[in-house]
Amino acid sequence: MKTAILVDGGFFIRRYKYINGFESDDTPEIMAKNLVLYCFKHIQKVNNYRSKYSLIPTELYRIYYYDATPFDGDSHNPITNRLFNFKKTEQYKFRNDLFSELKKQRKIALRLGFLKNSSKEWVIRPKHTKPLLNGKMTISELTEDDIEFPLKQKAVDMKIGLDIATLAFKEQVDQIILIAGDSDFVPAAKFARRKE
Repeated sequence: MKTAILVDGGFFIRRYKYINGFESDDTPEIMAKNLVLYCFKHIQKVNNYRSKYSLIPTELYRIYYYDATPFDGDSHNPITNRLFNFKKTEQYKFRNDLFSELKKQRKIALRLGFLKNSSKEWVIRPKHTKPLLNGKMTISELTEDDIEFPLKQKAVDMKIGLDIATLAFKEQVDQIILIAGDSDFVPAAKFARRKE
C-alpha cells in the first residue's frame, strides 16, 4: 500500500509558525527537515494502527509540496515614491532558501506556481478603510506601512488538483493525504474517491 502526502506550502508555513510561535527563528533547513519528519511520523502512526488490526502497512510514496515562487519584481511605493525591491525582502530570501532545502530532502517533489499583481497597483490595508471612510483618518496620515502590494498565487491550486486526479487516475497510490486549509480541493478529492 502506498500513500502520497500533498502539502499546501502557504498553509503549512502559517500553521508551523502558529504552533512553534510566530517569533520562532527556525531556519529554512530546520523547517524543511521538520516537514519530512512530520510526514514520516504520520505514516508510522498509521502503520501502528494498521498493524493492530492486521492490515497491510503503508509506505510513503512521495511528499508533494506546493507553493508560489516569491515575487522578484519592484514597484514604487506611492506614499514615499521610493522604489521597493521585493527581491531584497526577508520573505523572498526565506522562501527561496526553503525551496532549496526541500529539494535536498528525500521523497519531496516541489511544485511551484507564481505570484502576480494583475493591476500593478498598491492598495490601502483593509484595517484603514473604515477610519478613512468615517473621516477619522485622512489620506495624508497614511504611512508606507499602511499600504500593500497585493499578490495572488497563480497555478498552485491547479497543480494540487491535477496531482490528486493523476495519482488517482493512474492508480499510483492507494491513499492521498492532503494538508491544506481550504475547500478548493473538494472536487478533486471526490474524483479521487470515485476512482477507488
